Order: sequence, then C-alpha cells, then structure tokens
Amino acid sequence: MQNIDDLVELHECPLCEGGSILEEEGNGFYAQCMDCGCYTVHVDYKNEEDRLEAAKRAAELFNTGKVLKSNPGE
Repeated sequence: MQNIDDLVELHECPLCEGGSILEEEGNGFYAQCMDCGCYTVHVDYKNEEDRLEAAKRAAELFNTGKVLKSNPGE
C-alpha cells in the first residue's frame, strides 16, 4: 500500500490557515482542518488503482476551498 501523504499535496486550511490532514476512512478519503474542523466531502474509490486519484481529489477540493463547516445552530 502506497504512503499517500508522500504523493498528495495538502495546503493549510482555506478558512483559518490552520494545519490540515488527509484521512482515509473505509474506501475513501476526506481532508480536514485540525484547527477549525472544516472538511471536504468523502471521495470514494472502488479499487486500489483508484485510491491515489481519490486522495488527490479530496486534497484538490480542500486546497481550492470547497469545504464544509458546521457551526452551532446550523
């Protein structure tokens, strides 16, 4: 299994400039800010060949500011 973190560039949070992390959950990836908690949608993959592309897509969504943020009362 490839080390995805070495193959995918993830920028600081587009909202607060905090640290970010790429998480793999089940058969998919999402990116999340470790400070404010915003995150991307879960990008699924069906097989090992699609795994890297799913990680890159999640990072691309995060890096371009396409994130979700839940605030109290929303």
